[in-house]
Parts: sequence; structure tokens; C-alpha cells
Amino acid sequence: MTKRSSEKLFKVLDIYETLRDVVPSMDDLFPEEIGNEIKSEASLTRSQLGESTVFIFCELENSIKADTGKMTVPGGAVHPLTRYTMNYLKYACEYKDTLEQIFREHQKIERADSGTGSDYDYNSHCGQNHNNHKVKQSPFALQINKVMDLLDTGLETKSKLYKDTSLSSLFMMNNGRYILQKIKGATEINDLMGDTWSRKRSSDLRQYHKNYQRETWGKLLSCLNHEGLSLNGKVVKPVLKEKFKSFNVMFDEIHRTQSTWVVSDEQLQSELRVSISSVVVPAYRSFLARFSQTFTPGRQTEKYVKYQPEDIETYIEELFDGNATATGRRRP
Repeated sequence: MTKRSSEKLFKVLDIYETLRDVVPSMDDLFPEEIGNEIKSEASLTRSQLGESTVFIFCELENSIKADTGKMTVPGGAVHPLTRYTMNYLKYACEYKDTLEQIFREHQKIERADSGTGSDYDYNSHCGQNHNNHKVKQSPFALQINKVMDLLDTGLETKSKLYKDTSLSSLFMMNNGRYILQKIKGATEINDLMGDTWSRKRSSDLRQYHKNYQRETWGKLLSCLNHEGLSLNGKVVKPVLKEKFKSFNVMFDEIHRTQSTWVVSDEQLQSELRVSISSVVVPAYRSFLARFSQTFTPGRQTEKYVKYQPEDIETYIEELFDGNATATGRRRP
């Protein structure tokens, strides 16, 4: 959807509201016969503007469906389509009462974007309130929900374009958090979407977080398990060396890669870093305390024990900055 189309919607709404508000006062401005004729013309024009509003608004659906690009957003950042859609809905909902009226008056219209030529009956759909009781949603609320469903489907498809499943999860976290914050920050949209939707969105975000944590840090922590480390009560040194080497290589790669990933929401960025540190640092500290003395002090220790727990904490704090320069940093 072009910027011109969105601007056109708001101009049409302004004219619609002006006509709606001025028609009742025409009786005082014109003789009855002339006034009735003018009111009839004004009402017809208002109805046509209302129908145009519905079609223009529904172009947003087409723009989401048409966004089938195969290029990924660098670093898993918020997709431009997400920003555009949510900002569009935010501004549209400033006309919420008018749009509610328009969609109610045009509940069954020929859907230009349906491809079937059939009418779309908004009254056949129901939602849930915060007590999980079924309630009939307004036609405009249903339209907003439909747009959100289309956006969710589009983002899910775009997330699969990332070869790295951890980055795919981060992309969904970024976009999901952006959407949720936009909804919560605008009373009109928040009221339309309802508490059930917000809870479901928050639950989805937690699941994407778990998926990311498992894919990235679960694999790293597997380097610190004790499997094969002991034989007859003694530490098997070659196995221990391999575990430290594997940890170092994997952590280097994670830091090199994920320092370039983007999390622009400061709260989400902090939550991710804290959750990572709370799992990785204690596990590494415990492993280090138990096995580092196995190595000969000096060069051998330095060769395999590349990081101290404090180093791990520092490098975790560099993740998700979108900072390419961090990847070239010399390791201790």
C-alpha cells in the first residue's frame, strides 16, 4: 500500500465526518424543499465516501498479501511491513468511532480483494472478552483482527527465510514485541484487540524466546556436560581438552554472529542478555571451578581456558547491538 493511499483514506474520513456533522444543521440553513434536496445529495455522497473508505482500508490486506519478497531483514530486525502496518492502524484508530460507524453501515459489501465475488458477513464472526465469554465483535474490530492475522502469517513466512533458526526466532521476537508495544500504547487498538489477544501474543513471545535459548545456548551448554570426563575416578584429560576447545569455538562463533544481530527494543534486549547470563555464566563458572586445575598452570591452562566467567558476561552484553566491529575484536 502506498503512502498516497493511506493519506487518501484519512482525507476521505475527514470529508465524511464533515458531511456527517453538517447534515443535521441544514434544516436551519435552507428552505425545506431545497434543504431536503441538499441533504439527500449530502447523504448519498457520505454513503459513497463510506463505501470508498471500506475499500481503501481493505487495500491494507492486499499490501500485506503482496509483500512476498525473499530478502531477509538484516540482523532479524523489525520488518518494514510491520512498522508500516502498525503505524497505519494506530493513525486509523484515531478515527475509530467513525470507522466503527462506516463498517457497521457497510457490513456486507462486495469484497474487491476476495477473488470470489462473494459477500463477507462480518456478523458471522465472534471474539472473546477478558472472561473468555463469546462476544460479537464489531465489523471494524473484525477487520483489524483480519489485518493482524494476515500480518502474523506473513511474518511467519518471512521468518522461515532465515537459514539460522535462532535468528528466525529472534526475528519473530522483535516483530512480536514491536506489535505488542504498539497495541498497548494505543488505547483504541488495545480495546479492539482485547485482553485475550494480548495474552496470546505474550505467550507466543515467550515461546520464541525459549526456542532461541534452546537453539543457541542449549547447544553451547552441551559442551559443559560431564559425559565421558571421568574414568575410574580420574579426569580424562583429552576429553576435557576437547570440551573446552568446543566451548571456545562455539562461543566465539555465537559472539561473532550475534553481535551483528539487532534488538532495538531496550527492554527485550536486556531481558535476553539477562536470561542468557543467568544460564550460561553459572554453568561455565561451575565447570571451570571443577576442572580447570586439571591442566598444568601456565601455557596449558591459557591454551584451553580461554575465558573467565567475567569475560563471558562482558561478551554477552555485546550481543544484539547490530555491531559489526565487535566481530573483529581480538579474543583474550
